[in-house]
Amino acid sequence: MGLTGIQIFKMLPKTNCGECGVPTCLAFAMNLASGKAELDQCPYVSDEAKEKLAAESAPPIRPLTVGAGEYAVKVGGETVMFRHEKTFVNPPGFAALVTTDEDDASVDGKMERLKACQYDRVGLTLRAEMFAVKDTSGDAAKFTALAKKISDGTGASLILMSENIDALKAAVGELKDQKPLIYAATAANADALGELAKESGCPLAVKGDGSLESVIGLTEKLGGAGVKDLVIDTGTRDLKKAFEEQIIIRRAALKDRFRPLGYPTIIFANEMADDLMSQSLVAATFVAKYGAMMVLSDFQAHSLFPLFLERLNIYTDPQRPMTAEQGIYPIGNPDENSPVLVTCNFSLTYFIVSGEIEGSRVPAWLCVQDTEGLSVMTAWAAGKFSGETVGTFINKCGIKDKVKHQKIIIPGYSAGISGELEEELPGWEVQVGPREASQIPKFLKSWSA
Repeated sequence: MGLTGIQIFKMLPKTNCGECGVPTCLAFAMNLASGKAELDQCPYVSDEAKEKLAAESAPPIRPLTVGAGEYAVKVGGETVMFRHEKTFVNPPGFAALVTTDEDDASVDGKMERLKACQYDRVGLTLRAEMFAVKDTSGDAAKFTALAKKISDGTGASLILMSENIDALKAAVGELKDQKPLIYAATAANADALGELAKESGCPLAVKGDGSLESVIGLTEKLGGAGVKDLVIDTGTRDLKKAFEEQIIIRRAALKDRFRPLGYPTIIFANEMADDLMSQSLVAATFVAKYGAMMVLSDFQAHSLFPLFLERLNIYTDPQRPMTAEQGIYPIGNPDENSPVLVTCNFSLTYFIVSGEIEGSRVPAWLCVQDTEGLSVMTAWAAGKFSGETVGTFINKCGIKDKVKHQKIIIPGYSAGISGELEEELPGWEVQVGPREASQIPKFLKSWSA
């Protein structure tokens, strides 16, 4: 980027009003410099500054949102080529294809599988978010009814696909409040779909003929007409070539600041492989580099779960540890006589400890304290897992209302906090558990209230 954060700051109003979403103008300037914000988020910037900063302040890959509500998918906004440079911020959405020639049983099955294939992990819900609804009949009423059925029945975000402009207009008119992605503008219909996108405020996909030159021509034309929220489909369905194009698009947007390719992309894995497992491999390729939406032929747990984990791992900030949510976790239907253990919220510690407790078949209460994602030893050394912090947590978390005994088990590596913890919890007996999680089952089997 040509201008630094300080150079941008000098052109801002310096009101520190906070209306842009950050507390100070300096912080906003830094976000502009790194491509994390847009200039129109500042309501008080002067026209002169707008003119100077307009080109410089736009994110290299435009962020946009498909859908509304809890299933909305935000894509784009990326600022680095490689995850280790900083982080990837907006994970891709997964979609299943449904067509107007499918029978009700097939459509209903996909809708039910969307709802069923959801997994809780480290305080997050892993799930697919989208349906690609394809018009294969040219019947506008049938297309609209199918899209509305899926939207009403699942709340999922929609990709509306049709070669019939009237069918797209009908469906978008019915569902524009859900912000579907309109698919797709081509050289033949770009003017009509550009107007539809502007009128509805919905994002628009452009489809090339298998070349980046055709995509560039479309994005330049639509961008010049005032259509800002675009998604790129190069039209390529060969895996190797599509992979190369994704890298070229990302590099051109980030390194060369080439605006016509500065948009998120969509990958039709269902058109690049026949069976679902092969499609999943295609999708996995582009989760890493650099698809923003993946379309599969169906939702199946064995196919989706590995993709969810890959997406979670790649789009988790490498500079921040994964954490479990602070709170009380009942394991094995514990009662008022069950043991109470306390640990940190570093996700690996939580999963190992909870797994060993579950494996012991001894019902227990696991109290997970927020240590900012640090392990027990590191948190203890940093003063974040001390007698005072653990005592405060136990007093406030509500565990005292769930058990009638007054015994708490702390990790063996934090034995040094036992005396201080007893002062924080008058009347409670602090028991030192094993140093290694693998010894927890043996310890719990010999425990008594």
